[in-house]
Amino acid sequence: MRVLVTRPQHSGERTAKRLRELGHEPILLPLSRPVHDASAALRGLATTNGSIAITSAEAIRALTSHATELTIHRARPVFAVGDATAEEARTIGFTSITASGGSGAELAEIIAKQAGGAVVYLAGSPRAATFEKRAQEMGLQIVVVECYRMEPIEPSPQTLETILIDQRPDAVLLYSRQTAENFFHAAAAQMQDGSTDGMRFLCLSKSVAEVIPAPLQSAVSIAEMPEERSLLSLL
Repeated sequence: MRVLVTRPQHSGERTAKRLRELGHEPILLPLSRPVHDASAALRGLATTNGSIAITSAEAIRALTSHATELTIHRARPVFAVGDATAEEARTIGFTSITASGGSGAELAEIIAKQAGGAVVYLAGSPRAATFEKRAQEMGLQIVVVECYRMEPIEPSPQTLETILIDQRPDAVLLYSRQTAENFFHAAAAQMQDGSTDGMRFLCLSKSVAEVIPAPLQSAVSIAEMPEERSLLSLL
């Protein structure tokens, strides 16, 4: 099966590897790129104590080149969404890591049971409000530190025509609401006159699926859990 991956390049290459192992043919179309702010992340860690919350591996990648400055923070409890994010934290030396099943709401619930005091949240922009909303409902004190932003990439019409018409994927993987909006905005001209017939749109969550255009809703499938393993099981 030919599968279009809309993740940023770094994450997309990892997904492409998994797809090949499953016998599929990946096509990469990054629709955003991360812009990291390591200084903001380090300031946030230096001015707080206690637990750290992470909902995306991009927050960890912002710190990858700062091993020395991280030394005094590596024993702090880290709570991460999903195994992949937890593994990224482990690779840069954090030693006390707890992973949630894949949702920000679940992460907030785990932190409420296991951690006390304020929690520093290494966050990105834009981001889903799921974690912060549930944390507020549970009375958690969250210190938000934005340490990366996702910058949109506008693919050229020629690139979109090659991918969507010439290569024509059987399925499109959509990981975030913002990415889905960007994809359908950019590809509107290439997705007309029956060009999407038989194409499937696989969404990480219900929130992502909500922005799929109404005429294509019958081709939408939603992962049972908001994690990549569950998403790829839809193929």
